[in-house]
Amino acid sequence: MKGYLRFLSYTIPFKGLVTLNVLFNILSIVFSLFSIALILPFLGLLFGDTPLVTEAPVITFDKEGLSNYLNYELSTIIQNKGHESALIFICILIICTIFLKNVFRYLALFFMVSLRNNIVSDLRESMFRHILVLPLSYFSEEKKGDLISRMSNDILQVEIAIMSSLEALFKEPLTILIFLVSLIMISPQLVVIVFVTLPLIGFLIGRIGKILKKYSQKSQSKLGDLVSLYEETLMGIRIIKAFNSQEFFMKRFKRENETYTKINIASNRTSDSASPISETLSVVVLSFILWFGGRMALSPETSGLNAQSFILFIAIFSQILSPAKSFSTAFSNMQKGLASLDRVNEVLKSEEIITEIANAKSVTGLHHSIEFKNVSFKYADEYVLKNINLKIEKGKTVALVGPSGSGKSTLTDLIPRFYDPVEGEVLLDGENVKNLKILQLRGAMAIVAQESILFNDTIYNNIAFGKTNLAQNQIEQSAKIANAHEFIVDTEKGYQTNIGDRGNKLSGGQRQRLSIARAINTNPDILILDEATSALDTASERLVQEALNNIMENRTTIVIAHRLSTIHKADLIVVLEKGQIVQTGTHQELIQQEGLYKQLHDMQQILEG
Repeated sequence: MKGYLRFLSYTIPFKGLVTLNVLFNILSIVFSLFSIALILPFLGLLFGDTPLVTEAPVITFDKEGLSNYLNYELSTIIQNKGHESALIFICILIICTIFLKNVFRYLALFFMVSLRNNIVSDLRESMFRHILVLPLSYFSEEKKGDLISRMSNDILQVEIAIMSSLEALFKEPLTILIFLVSLIMISPQLVVIVFVTLPLIGFLIGRIGKILKKYSQKSQSKLGDLVSLYEETLMGIRIIKAFNSQEFFMKRFKRENETYTKINIASNRTSDSASPISETLSVVVLSFILWFGGRMALSPETSGLNAQSFILFIAIFSQILSPAKSFSTAFSNMQKGLASLDRVNEVLKSEEIITEIANAKSVTGLHHSIEFKNVSFKYADEYVLKNINLKIEKGKTVALVGPSGSGKSTLTDLIPRFYDPVEGEVLLDGENVKNLKILQLRGAMAIVAQESILFNDTIYNNIAFGKTNLAQNQIEQSAKIANAHEFIVDTEKGYQTNIGDRGNKLSGGQRQRLSIARAINTNPDILILDEATSALDTASERLVQEALNNIMENRTTIVIAHRLSTIHKADLIVVLEKGQIVQTGTHQELIQQEGLYKQLHDMQQILEG
């Protein structure tokens, strides 16, 4: 029940559409009932089974009052114009009621279409927005493929399973309720049988629904594993082929795929059982009513139920079976959708650890310094950074060096608040970065990483990156500083050339120079270079290093260096080992000291010599 209430909460922003849908559904159901409930008595008058009404009755808005009034109208037509005219009147009445029923039915569906699609659109948008603000630590703990599955397949399952059932969940209970009220008016005794047996059907369908939800949760989770495997395979297809590992990955995929298939088979079989079970039980109830009601109709003097009322009761009750069956099917589909909705909500409810305080201070750039005060950080149990104290003056270039895993990248990630320190504080111009506006803080800096992250778009849009209406000459100027303009104009469409997925139409050096052009275009006060040349060949490295030298002028720069030859001119070199600062100084100062920096330098000299 909680699942349904949670889902119904998504309809609250669209209560106007819900109201209109419910209103037109009620009108459609009323006219449907009218066409059944009032035609049978008219036929009784028409064919002489019921005596004609010659005196105008007092109009009252209940079953008997409305029936007497309509009997009087039909009797008047029979007396004045004959039976054939009365028959034409009945046919026209049937056409009008069915026409109005379908007009209101269409209007109900008309507003339901907007409701369904708006809910799914909002859900999809909420999930994407939340993905954008979640901390980096969340993505390091979750499988990327599973997140893709939640954002695509689970949302799709919500749309198919829940949204397709939403109309039934609104309409069918209303249909059953209105029809039951009319049945109570005809024979309360027979309705008691319905009330006794329907809970049994509801219980069985409920049990099936719980089993379905469990299967659906397993199915969607296993689908997430499959999508993760797809993603890993596509990303590593070159290595898979190089190591002849196709068979290994095929066996791995086959194992996962077989498990997923078995779960789906069990789920579908359980789902398919819901409709036959509900229909069979409904027919059993109908048969019992035929037997019990038939006995009552044979003795109308004692039971108060004549043959005409009994036939009318059966006609209306038979109309309940179809919505009851539709509701049970919708219930089963809803369980599948709720399992997917649970997986979507797990992401939506994930804590946004990096939050902005109320009344956060504005950032207008870097004016004095960046400072780390007694900073310690850990991802899990083990500290990655321990008691870091470091001050970076405005306009200076500071290089971070050390073995892999020494904490260099983590240290720079604390400045834009990708993570927050566990202990100590990071200060920008003397103000704790936690007290600053996050978007403005990150807007004051640019990052050029070892891996060039580019997007499947034009060169122009990759450099502009989110900024609209930039002049062409501004983009070109950024590209020229990054040593990228020459190769760009040689491409098929120049700055409007699409560079493909992750920029795979370009070489490594070209991709990196585009990343630098993107950084230049933001005109940052703080520049973070995370081993920006380490993955390049010598020729590309020279061009990229030239571009980096251009962008570093008059900017506060933090360089994570792999090749020590690129940081000889740094104002300060900070040597990290096991999360601690073990040496600081210029290249000349450190090269004359016995320590880690000299060891790393001498080792590289040997390798390059």
